[in-house]
Amino acid sequence: MRILLAGGGTAGHTSPLIATADALRRLDADIEITCLGTPRGLENTVVPAAGYPLELIPPVPLPRKPSADLLRVPGRLRGAVRATLEVFDRVRPDVVVGYGGYVSMPAYLAARRRGLPLVIHEQNALPGLANKVGARVADRVAVSFPGTPLPRAELVGLPIRRMISTLDRAGLRAEARAFFGLDPDRPTLLVTGGSQGARHLNESVAAAAPSLAAAGVQVLHVVGPKGEATPERGEVPYVVEHFVDRMDLAYAAADLVICRSGASSLTEAAAVGLPAVFVPLPIGNGEQALNARSVVDAGGALMIDNAALTPEWVAVTIPGLATDPDRLGRMGAAAAALVPRDADDRLAAIILEAAR
Repeated sequence: MRILLAGGGTAGHTSPLIATADALRRLDADIEITCLGTPRGLENTVVPAAGYPLELIPPVPLPRKPSADLLRVPGRLRGAVRATLEVFDRVRPDVVVGYGGYVSMPAYLAARRRGLPLVIHEQNALPGLANKVGARVADRVAVSFPGTPLPRAELVGLPIRRMISTLDRAGLRAEARAFFGLDPDRPTLLVTGGSQGARHLNESVAAAAPSLAAAGVQVLHVVGPKGEATPERGEVPYVVEHFVDRMDLAYAAADLVICRSGASSLTEAAAVGLPAVFVPLPIGNGEQALNARSVVDAGGALMIDNAALTPEWVAVTIPGLATDPDRLGRMGAAAAALVPRDADDRLAAIILEAAR
């Protein structure tokens, strides 16, 4: 069986794609998997590193506002569909799977033209344009969050990496804190803005370092490849990393995380029972706030607007929370109860059913 997985751009698309590919391989080692992306996305690095072949087509970005560039979209889309059909002729897929984003719309249109089974997965609570269109013609529609407004939606959750879905945080804690040079016994705050970092999170938390240290809270701060954090140094560890490829160890080291509420960040934190403070990205269609709502309402996390996350707020709020193990325990249990850890296997089974 040959399967084409279309998705790229950011970790929000590539992470569930790779998790699904791995699940398909576990189900049937003879399945041939090809990934479809564009030359400008993260997929150019992470897909080959995961061991999967990658085909590239031209991107078709959609301007958010009316402009002269909007008039060029139909021509670009036709060109991308032609390129996708050429990939289909080489790969000859039995089923096409799309995760939304720039690369998925041409894949959906090409699959419909060839009469191929189509499965889509929407990672956010508020669907993007490509998946709104794709859901109209797809054979199966899988979603990550309850109430996602797509026709015939099947709630499966978000596929996440096995290193995360199988994580035993408590069992790995001592090793994780030693790995990052952290104190083995202090309450630990993890800060991460996702694969690209988040300047506002970096600045606000770093400026509150004295208050965190005064409460005995140590920090593991993943600032992003181009990010910076210059906290006031003291006796309590404040570890700054630009990139962490062992996020399982980062989650295991932490008692609390401050992060964005993109689907991957939210799902991974909740799945491992890590209490969170979600700071939705202030641009886009508001999907990150919607993503976080169910976890917040269940008591598994706090949510604060980006503009309200100030050094003063961090200094007043985080020390008391990070040093309250009973409250953190309740929050972690509430979050973990909401999020399935086997979404990769669920989605893989749907793909195989559609192909057959």
